[in-house]
Amino acid sequence: MTKVSIIKTEACYPTIAPYHPSKNYPEYPFGNYISKERNCTYEGVRKLFYQLGYDKDNWNTKAWNPLGFLIKPEMTVVIKPNFVQSRHKQGKDLYSIITHPSVLRVVVDYCWIALRGNGKIIIADAPQYDCNFQELINSTKIDELLDFFTRFKGPDVELVDLRSYWSPWKHFNSCLKKLPGDKKGSMIVNLGEKSALFSKPNAEKLYGAVYTRSETVSNHIGKIQNYKVSRTIMNADVVISVPKLKVHKKVGVTLNVKGLVGITTDKNYLVHYTLTPPSKGGDQYPDDLFTATEELLIKLERWMYDHLLASRNHFLEKIHRSIYWLHNHTTKLLGLKVSEKKRMFDAGNWYGNDSAWRMAVDLMKVFCFTDRNGKIVDKPQRKTFSIIDGIIGGENNGPLSPDPVKAGILIAGENMLSVDIVATRIMGFDPMKIKMYEYLLNSSDFDFGVKNINEIDVLSNYPEWRNCLNDVKSTFLRFTPHSGWVGHIEI
Repeated sequence: MTKVSIIKTEACYPTIAPYHPSKNYPEYPFGNYISKERNCTYEGVRKLFYQLGYDKDNWNTKAWNPLGFLIKPEMTVVIKPNFVQSRHKQGKDLYSIITHPSVLRVVVDYCWIALRGNGKIIIADAPQYDCNFQELINSTKIDELLDFFTRFKGPDVELVDLRSYWSPWKHFNSCLKKLPGDKKGSMIVNLGEKSALFSKPNAEKLYGAVYTRSETVSNHIGKIQNYKVSRTIMNADVVISVPKLKVHKKVGVTLNVKGLVGITTDKNYLVHYTLTPPSKGGDQYPDDLFTATEELLIKLERWMYDHLLASRNHFLEKIHRSIYWLHNHTTKLLGLKVSEKKRMFDAGNWYGNDSAWRMAVDLMKVFCFTDRNGKIVDKPQRKTFSIIDGIIGGENNGPLSPDPVKAGILIAGENMLSVDIVATRIMGFDPMKIKMYEYLLNSSDFDFGVKNINEIDVLSNYPEWRNCLNDVKSTFLRFTPHSGWVGHIEI
């Protein structure tokens, strides 16, 4: 039986960095560094640990060490947030997209306690290519959090951008700039026949993170099923995943499992969808979405991407800009422009996407069952813990432009899959209608620690939620899914 803890709290974050607790708890290791504003996040995470029964004999004493069962001195602990983007595209609350740094602060504090002065704490993630990492640091004030820990003798605390590249321009390949990336480098893991993509046809139509499709296809064809992942992540003794509670346009929801895209150092190894509609062997959009004229326009755009943008040649991309401008204005004048409502479904943004979920479960396999030498083995290779930040969640057009949801919820547990299943149910969705969870629960190749949702023991300070996996009469938080998923995953 695996335990998952849910804490209902206030739907607000502290605003004053470095996000000190508002009380001097007995176990708190930093003396009089207390915030004048109430820190509900700190209180909530602390309650999660208590509710899970961690180190209960020492609860509310100076000796309380709730993560001591997981973390020992001299270990390296990686805390992986969801730092996917540095701004909300529509100017709404950034924390409907990314993990709030106040949640990270609590986690760092309790890792610090467990390490007892010896070890290392690394906050690491690989955002999207177009995320400005310095802007992210400025917005979150996470630099102030890091600076705080330098005042004390103890474990090093550092922040790492795992990406190999970033681009100040979203749509132009030639603007990709080299980054230092992971200091420990990357490893390529080949899942081969164990990949969920192995048996999927039409590999030549796969599309990844950028326009250079040849890179994606060459790494996902036949028995070659490669993922390029961070050695910092794979070499860690413990990984604590801290995702955001939000919906996703390609897989339904993005929590721990989908959030593992953040362990990759090259995004173009990640399969997003397969070109063309299902009747033509793909899953890019529903068969009946576009008229014949609209589909012709979509094909023209695709041709321009493949022949002008995929080359990463700046001159050809300038030509594309000119042609695209002319294309847009001409189609608008002639009344042929594809509506934004239909565009919401394009690029695999619908429940029929049969590619992205396979990539997500592959990353779960890589993360759990790859040893430090890049070899796939039978037993889990690293200790894990998860805390989902749902104080502010994201619904509708997720993951990058969601509407904020003041959910006021924190969810935690040792098994990432179990935590995801409970979180999905609390959002008002059926986990068994989301392909990646159905696949992982029924996996015959690997044991992910839970085979049936009845094996999950749900604990909560909110009595109604203790039976959330069995009570189908209530939809709890009622998140609105992405428009391409409406009517297909709700309870």
